[in-house]
Amino acid sequence: MHPDDPSRSTELPPSDDEQADAAGHPDAAESARADAGLEQPMSAEQTATVADEPSTPPSAPVTTAGAASIVSDSQTFGRAMRDFTGGFAQRELWLSLGWQDIKQRYRRSVLGPFWITIATGLQATAMGLLYSTLLNQPLGDYLPYVTVGLIVWQVIAASIQEGSEVFIANEGLIKQLPSALSVHIYRLVWRQFLFFAHNAVIYALLFFAFALWHKLDWSVLLVIPALALLFLNAMWVSIVFGIFATRYRDIGPILSSTTLMLFVLTPVMWTTKALESQIDGASSRTRLVEIVPTFHYLEIVRAPLLGDPSALRHWVIVGVITVIGWAVAVLAMKQFRSRVPYWV
Repeated sequence: MHPDDPSRSTELPPSDDEQADAAGHPDAAESARADAGLEQPMSAEQTATVADEPSTPPSAPVTTAGAASIVSDSQTFGRAMRDFTGGFAQRELWLSLGWQDIKQRYRRSVLGPFWITIATGLQATAMGLLYSTLLNQPLGDYLPYVTVGLIVWQVIAASIQEGSEVFIANEGLIKQLPSALSVHIYRLVWRQFLFFAHNAVIYALLFFAFALWHKLDWSVLLVIPALALLFLNAMWVSIVFGIFATRYRDIGPILSSTTLMLFVLTPVMWTTKALESQIDGASSRTRLVEIVPTFHYLEIVRAPLLGDPSALRHWVIVGVITVIGWAVAVLAMKQFRSRVPYWV
C-alpha cells in the first residue's frame, strides 16, 4: 500500500489498549469503532427487523386535484367589517394622530388651534354684517344663522375635499404601518370634530351676546342626534370618495369644484325667508333649494341651535342618504380595500 495514494484508506485499527477498554465497556467499544471509521455490526434483532420490512416505493408527487381550493377573504363583507372594528380598536393611534395634525398646523403659534376659531369668527361676522344689510334682516337673527351654517358647512366641505385625499395624503403610513385602512378615516373625522369643537366657541359667544336662550326649548336636544348623523355621513363620504379618488385622480379636482358650487346653492349665507320677503312670488321657487342634499344637513343641526322648528322631511332625507351612503361605503371597502395600498 502506497502511502501517497489518496484512494487508499489510511485508517488504522484500534490499538490493543483500546480493544481492552472496549472489552470492559461495550459503549466504549462502539465509540472506538465509530472513531476508527469502522462500520458497526448489526445485531441479530436489527438484522431480522430489516429483513421483515417491506420495500417502500418512492413517494408519488402530491397533486392538487383532490385538494380543497383556498379562497381569499380579502374581498368579503366579514373582512370589511373587521377592518372597521379593528380600526376603531386602534383609537389610541388615530386619536393622537388627529390631535397631532392640529398641533402641527399651528406649531410655534401663540394662540395655536384657536386661530381656527378666530378665522371662522371673522368670516362669519363679515358675511353676517354684509348679507343682513343687503337682505334687510335684523343682525341679531342673521348673524347666528350665518355662523352656525358656516360652522356646519366646514365639516361638510372637509368631508368631501379632504376625504377624497385621505388615502393619498397617508401614503407613507398605509405602506409602512400595519394598521386597518379605516384608521385614516377615523383620524380625519376626529380631526374635523376637533375643528368643530373649536368653532363651537363662537356659537357660545353669540348665545350670550344675543340671548339665544330665550328662543330655545327642549328641541335643542335634537342637535345631539343631528351631529351624530353629520359625522356618520362624513365617514362614508370620506370612504367612498377616498377610495375612488385614489384610483382615479381626476375625481379630486371635480369634487373641489362641486363643493364650491354646493356652497353657493346651499343657504349658508342666505335664507329662503329673506328671499321670499324680498321677491314677490318667490315662495314656490325657493322650494327648489331642497333638491340640494347639503341643505338638509344644515337644517337638522342649525334649526335646534337657533330655536327654529325642525321639519320631519329633513330628518327623513338625511336618514335615507345615510343608509344608502353606508351601504355603498361597505361595498367599496369589501371590493377595493385590499387594492388601495397599490393605488396610492
